[in-house]
Amino acid sequence: MMMKTILDTDRRFGVLMFDPETNEPAKVGCCAEVIQHEPLPDDRVNIMTVGQQRFRVLEYVREKPYRVGLVEWIEDEPPKQSLNPLAQDVERLLRDVVHLSNKLHNDEMALPDELPTLPRELSYWVAYALRGVAQEQQRLLELQDTGKRLERELEILTTTRNQLAARTVLRDTLSEPE
Repeated sequence: MMMKTILDTDRRFGVLMFDPETNEPAKVGCCAEVIQHEPLPDDRVNIMTVGQQRFRVLEYVREKPYRVGLVEWIEDEPPKQSLNPLAQDVERLLRDVVHLSNKLHNDEMALPDELPTLPRELSYWVAYALRGVAQEQQRLLELQDTGKRLERELEILTTTRNQLAARTVLRDTLSEPE
């Protein structure tokens, strides 16, 4: 029913992380727009979406058959200085992490040919790409300061790079013939 409504109107809906500990959805989420869909025989639908804008739920106006909420759009605060150097550091670390991960796992994970160049868009892309750490992604989503988001991503990527580098050295050391 919800998907039919979405596809019959503007194709947009809100996505919120569900916290299994509190049994409640987060207060901050992202608007997604359906850009492709494929109906399945059992009334389900495969969808492809693109994230658009962040929002904060002010209140729920309906609970059944699915939640509908009153939201306010969230914008980042304007930066007080250029964030380009910080964004360049984040991109460099991201490339290091992908390179080391590929080396360690004999994998061919690749970044897109063109990463976002604007600091805010890069910070959103990196937050999206952090797989397996939903709580951290949620904290990044809630930050309204691009600089703070990039700084946190710099910390995460630095730690990840250092761990991958140490594991790679250990693996290479253990696999060297005596």
